[in-house]
Amino acid sequence: MRMLLNVKIPNEQFNKAVRDGSAGQKLGSILEEIKPEAVYFTEQNGRRGAILIIDIADPSKIPSFAEPWFLAFNADVEFRIVMTPQDLEKACLEELGKKWS
Repeated sequence: MRMLLNVKIPNEQFNKAVRDGSAGQKLGSILEEIKPEAVYFTEQNGRRGAILIIDIADPSKIPSFAEPWFLAFNADVEFRIVMTPQDLEKACLEELGKKWS
């Protein structure tokens, strides 16, 4: 299942990693491990953040996507199911509309 993984990293925790030179290595290791389809780094409410598109085949794999961020950066993570336009076409919205109208 394709999901959006929203990561919010506390400034002090990331600042510490920048100062000790480990930020790049930690980020690289996490991304190499979880292999996102896409990743964008951004600011979120004054904090460092990342937005990733990931594919989770089995819900039991969710910790393998979250724990690296928790342990490396004390980050907050949120998972949201997302669809491509092609996925939405398969949803048969017209049929659902008729059924539930």
